[in-house]
Amino acid sequence: MNKLFQNGQGIFHKYIGFFLLAVFFLWIKTYIVQLTQFDLGIENSLQKILLFINPLGSALLFLGISFFFKGRKKYISLVVIDFLLSFLLYANILFYRFFNDFITLPTLTQTQNFGDVSGSVVTLLKPYDFLFFIDTLLLIALLAFRFVKIEVKDMHRGKVAVLFSLSLAISCANLSLAEVDRPQLLTRGFDRNYIVKYLGMYNYTIYDAVKSTHASAQRVMAKSDDITEVINYTKSNYAEPNPAYFGAGKGMNVIYLHLESMQNFLINYKLNGEEVTPFLNSLTHDENTTYFDNFFHQTAQGKTSDAEFMLENSLFGLPQGSAYTTKGLNTYQAAPAILGQQGYTSAVFHGNSGSFWNRNEIYKSFGFNKFFDSNYYQINTMEQAEYGLMDKPFFEQSIPLLESLPQPFYTKFITVSNHYPYPINEEDATIAPAATGDKSVDGYFQTARYADEAMKQFFDYLKESGLYDHSIIILYGDHYGISENHNKAMAQVLGKKITPFENAGLQRVPLFIRVPGMEGGVNHEYGGQVDLLPTLLHLLGTDTKDYVQFGTDLLSEQHDDLVAFRNGDYVSPTITAVNGKFYDSTTGMKLEENKMEEAKKYKEIVQQKLTFSDKVVNGDLLRFYTPDNFIPIDRSKYNYNKESESVSKSK
Repeated sequence: MNKLFQNGQGIFHKYIGFFLLAVFFLWIKTYIVQLTQFDLGIENSLQKILLFINPLGSALLFLGISFFFKGRKKYISLVVIDFLLSFLLYANILFYRFFNDFITLPTLTQTQNFGDVSGSVVTLLKPYDFLFFIDTLLLIALLAFRFVKIEVKDMHRGKVAVLFSLSLAISCANLSLAEVDRPQLLTRGFDRNYIVKYLGMYNYTIYDAVKSTHASAQRVMAKSDDITEVINYTKSNYAEPNPAYFGAGKGMNVIYLHLESMQNFLINYKLNGEEVTPFLNSLTHDENTTYFDNFFHQTAQGKTSDAEFMLENSLFGLPQGSAYTTKGLNTYQAAPAILGQQGYTSAVFHGNSGSFWNRNEIYKSFGFNKFFDSNYYQINTMEQAEYGLMDKPFFEQSIPLLESLPQPFYTKFITVSNHYPYPINEEDATIAPAATGDKSVDGYFQTARYADEAMKQFFDYLKESGLYDHSIIILYGDHYGISENHNKAMAQVLGKKITPFENAGLQRVPLFIRVPGMEGGVNHEYGGQVDLLPTLLHLLGTDTKDYVQFGTDLLSEQHDDLVAFRNGDYVSPTITAVNGKFYDSTTGMKLEENKMEEAKKYKEIVQQKLTFSDKVVNGDLLRFYTPDNFIPIDRSKYNYNKESESVSKSK
C-alpha cells in the first residue's frame, strides 16, 4: 500500500482516486447507519438492495460538487462537503434517538428550543459516536500526512458531466425500483420513514426541502375561494351535540391540565404490586368524571406543541416541523378567542421560557389574555426540571396567579416533570424504578408518580377554594412517553411483545373530563386530541357548526370514531392501519381480505381530512372566513411581558 502511495502512477495521486475513496467511505458509512441506527422496517430483498444502493447516487452527486473548485481548493471542498454530510447524518441519528423521527427543514427553524433541550441531548450520546466521522478524519489524515499527492490539474468538463450523469442515473434507477415496491412513493404522503428507507437519508433531505418550500408557498398562492371546499367538508362532517350533555357546563370555569408524556397504559398499572398513578386511577371512579380509555394522541414532530395546537383549534399539526413555530402569525379561531367573546378570561401557566415553541407569539394569535411563563415563577436549582419548574412547586406558585383572574376563566396548566429522559431526585421519588435495564423506561414510572402526586395536591386546592364545584376540569396526555426505540424494555413492562399493532395501541393517552353535576363513568368511544375543542364548546353550550374544525364532539351520537394519525395511519373500533398494513382492532390479527375494501376506504378518508387541514394551516385560509358572532383576533392587543404589565398597573 505504501508503495502504491509512493508510486507516481498510483490512483491516489490523481484527484479522481481521492474522490472515489471519499465516495466509497460515505456510501458504506451511510448504509451502515441506515441499517443499524434507524428502525426502517426492512421487509424483503428488494428493500435490502435499495437500502444498500441509495446512498451511492447521493454521495456521487454531493461530493461531485467539489469538481467545480479549482486546484487545491477541490480537495478542501471535498473534505468540507463530506463533513457536512456526516454532520447531517449524525444530527438525524441524535434526533431519531430522541423523537424516533427524522429532521425536517421546519425543525431547523426552532432554534429557540435548542438551549432548553441541551440537557436531554447529552443522554443521547454514545461512546462510539465518533465513528460517524471516521471517514472525514481519514481523508484529513491522508492529506495532512501527504499520502495523497495534490493534483493541480482539473478534470475535463466532459468527464465531470459523465460523473454527474452517472449519479443521477443511479438515483433514478433507485427511485424506479422503489416505485415497484411502493407505488406513488413521493405523491401519496407516506411518512418520512418510507422516504429514508427507499431513497436514503440525503435524498430524503432534498425531498423534505422541496415539500417544506411548497408548504411555505401555499400561503402566498392561497385565494379566498380555497376555503369554500374546506367549509363544505367540515359542515358535512359536523356532529350535532348530544342534548343530554349540551350546555352541561355552561358558564363554568375551564381548567385544562396538560399531562406531559403520560400514556394510558399507566392508568391502573401496578409496578411490583404498587399503583403508579393512584390519583389518576381514582378519577376513573369519580361520579362526575368521564374517563375515555380509547383516546389517542395525534402529534407529529411538534409533540407537545402539536397537542396544544389541536386542542385549541381542532386543526391537525403539520406533517413536518411545528405549526407553533412556523405558523405563529396565522389567523385562528381558537378556544380562547371564541370564549373570550363570551366573557371568559383566558390564561396559560407554564414554568418554562415563553419563547419555547414560540408560545409567546402564537398565543397572541389564539387570543390568550395572559401567559404566565417562567418570569412569573421563582425557580431554584433543586426545583428545576429539564424543561422548567417541577410540577409540585409549579402548581403551588400558580395558585395566586389563578386567583388573580376574573371568573369565568379558560386556563391551561402545562406540566413538565414527566419528560424524557425522566430524571428525578432521590428525595422526590416515592416509588421504586422498574428493573428493565433501560434507564428511561425505568425512571418513567417514578416521574409519572411524581406528576400524579402534583395533580392530587392541585385538586385538593381546587376543592378547598370552591373552584372544584364551578369548573370543568380536563386532564389529557399530550403524547407518548416511551418511543418505539424502547420496545424491548416495554415488552418486559407489559409482559408481551410490542408488535406494530401493539405500538399503535400504546399511542393511547389518558383523557378525563369532569363536569360538576354531570354523570361520569368510563367511555369507550374512540377519539383523538382534535376532538377536544368541539367537545368542550358543546359542554359550554356553544354550537360548533359554523366553525372550521376537523374533530367531532366525543359525546355526540354522530361522533366520528376514525382516529387519524399524522402519518396517514389510523385506528378505529374495527380496523387499525400501521405502515401500510391493516389489522383487526379487536384481535390484532392481519385483516381478512373481505375487509380490505373498507380499510382502504378509511385510509382515503384519513388522507382527505389531513389534506384539508394542511390546506387551512399552510394557506392561512381562516383569514378568508369569519363565522357569525366571531370577531377576528387583533394580535397587537396582547402583551405577555411581565415588566410592561407592572408598568401598566403602576399607572
